Amino acid sequence: MQAMTLPLSQLFAPMLGIFAAMYLLAPTFQVARPWARVAVFVAVWLVVARYLEWRIFTTVLPASGTWYQVGWIWFCLFVELLTFTDQFILYLTFLRRTDRRSEADQHERRLRSLSDDELPSVDVFIPTYDEPFEVLEKTITGALCLDYPNLQVWVLDDGRRPWLRTLCTQKGAGYLTRADNLNAKAGNINHALTKTNGEFFAIFDADFVPQRNFLMRAMGFFVDPRIGIVQIPHAFYNEDPMQANLGLHRGLPDEQRFFFDSIMPARDGWDGAFCCGSNSVTRRAALRAVGDALPTQSITEDILLTLVLLRKGYVTRYLCEPLAIGLAPESLDAFFVQRQRWARGAIQTLYLAAGPLGPGLSVMHRLLFFPTHWLSLGVRALMVVVVPIVFMWTGLAPVVDVTPESVFYYLFPAILALNGGISWFAPHAHFPLAAQVSATIQSFKLLPTVLGTLVKPTGHEFRVTPKGAAARRASYAAEIFWPSAVLMALTVVGVVLNTIPEWRVIDHPAALPMVAFWSVVNIVVLFFVCMTSLQARMGRTEERFDIDETILIETGTGEQLTGRVSNISLSGAGVLLGSGIDCPRAGEQLRVHIMQVGWVDAVIAQRRDRLIGVQFKLPQSLERDLLIRKLFTVARLKGNGVVACSVNRAMLKNIWSMAAPLPHVAGGAKPASVSPTERLPAESMVIRPQPRTDHFTHLAGARSLHPTSFSEPGFGRVAGTVLEAAAPS
Repeated sequence: MQAMTLPLSQLFAPMLGIFAAMYLLAPTFQVARPWARVAVFVAVWLVVARYLEWRIFTTVLPASGTWYQVGWIWFCLFVELLTFTDQFILYLTFLRRTDRRSEADQHERRLRSLSDDELPSVDVFIPTYDEPFEVLEKTITGALCLDYPNLQVWVLDDGRRPWLRTLCTQKGAGYLTRADNLNAKAGNINHALTKTNGEFFAIFDADFVPQRNFLMRAMGFFVDPRIGIVQIPHAFYNEDPMQANLGLHRGLPDEQRFFFDSIMPARDGWDGAFCCGSNSVTRRAALRAVGDALPTQSITEDILLTLVLLRKGYVTRYLCEPLAIGLAPESLDAFFVQRQRWARGAIQTLYLAAGPLGPGLSVMHRLLFFPTHWLSLGVRALMVVVVPIVFMWTGLAPVVDVTPESVFYYLFPAILALNGGISWFAPHAHFPLAAQVSATIQSFKLLPTVLGTLVKPTGHEFRVTPKGAAARRASYAAEIFWPSAVLMALTVVGVVLNTIPEWRVIDHPAALPMVAFWSVVNIVVLFFVCMTSLQARMGRTEERFDIDETILIETGTGEQLTGRVSNISLSGAGVLLGSGIDCPRAGEQLRVHIMQVGWVDAVIAQRRDRLIGVQFKLPQSLERDLLIRKLFTVARLKGNGVVACSVNRAMLKNIWSMAAPLPHVAGGAKPASVSPTERLPAESMVIRPQPRTDHFTHLAGARSLHPTSFSEPGFGRVAGTVLEAAAPS
């Protein structure tokens, strides 16, 4: 090899040059500048082209030996090229980027200047099948709080549950059922379209709560007649399985931020954003142009709808603003159900005339909608783990004529360039170690799904993602844990065996340091996979939000106190009392006054110095609805400012120490006990929504301040009170 004869300065020059360019120089450029995006794209792919030239002509084409030795080398190259194809499409996508928040500001000002009857009518659909009460009550209440006068809220119940009909009637939402469950969610929405007549319809999954300004921010884009759908990102208020099981809620953004915060704004620049089902608004006139119904040929009807509309000239517009918050998968089972459905639906589009291979699409749109991600993810992640094991145990090499020097000269610069480029395009959303752990854990489930769908595209069962209490059971994914543990053991033993000359399988001692380094990285990744597969039971039934505001407390003895809320949920709050105050005892009954909510009965659940944990006694009531409005219908998610090195450091630190949350006593309202088999008749039922009022807004405004008899915001005792006059009727 030529690289073996190079002095060290020249040998490391490509690595150092790429590091300086991508990690020191590139961050000084603004991603918003088109010339900077083109420059980074060209630089990265020149380095990759240099690597591929070496990879193909030096490490593959000279291969000789038995059929399986040569076949293995070519198969490894095929997987690598498939991965590079996916990466190349991603980089092409990043050449454009949109930020439509300023447009949304202008549209919102225009819409708010219109009278109520000038605003277009919107039907809000909440399709549901088996989601529990604690999930649905938030979404229904949040939808009823939407700050948009010309709308109707409809709950589309494919589960035909009597208690949900009662809940909708009590809250004033419309309720729809149908005679069958044909075509799952798409069929449910199509049935609702035949019973409603709004000019537009918004869709919220049963676990997504819209913010009050959702429609005012989204509807203005439809002033452009080309816009068929407006899509809003999916944001989450709970931990996903990886965050929860690795104890990284504070240190690792949720797994979908890379897609929604970086990829979708880039796709939008190519008019290639797509409907993601929930958090979308669709123009009914555009739907009429394609048959007045959602397509049902794929289980991912949302992306197929975008493709169908695109062929008719209608674009899906994307506003990267968290205007609705929902539940991330609460367990590994829920996570895999969701990802398998997405992967299967994307593969199914390859077999459809309306898919990316059908007529009527541009080349760029074909690339954007071709499912290279799902085709490459599983096989790539598994091959990264399996290749060194095969080499250490059998001597079957994935390449020929590779030396440590050539790895430093060709491979490492390409890895640095690819990761550096993505980190520049998505500085707070791409985390290589976390991404590799996520890809590896998904590969065990997704690879069989992808291969099975390629062979048999249709006829697969539609599974709804479990939500609520059903998804929070303590469990572990045995089908993930044990294969990962076995692969980790094979890697460790393989490294140890090949360090012993008498037992060494690898014929080339110079290759051992490279394989050992690769194996150590894989061991770390597999360790995290094993940790993630150990699903612990979620300690809280309700997610808490950090908040800093005063709260008034009336103890059972009539004593009045003030404190500050540090965190709050539907089931309780953490309250910090001032110094010099005798803290109430655990178990003591009291009342608390929450701004924008009113008086709530509570009990002291726990006490730690001046910090007390208050558990609410909050059944279905106006106060509970107002608390849902306060917590879930305004922006409470914190911005993401973490970078890759801080995420890697947090993950590695957690190998030795895991963060343990404080104990929390769960509470909250429960629905009336119903038989799990109790169902309404299998027929079309229409209960129309009640006329909308602004009573939530009026009451929240009236209760936005504490009773004036209390002291000004701060800590301390309260001198007097007229609590009875302020208590809700």
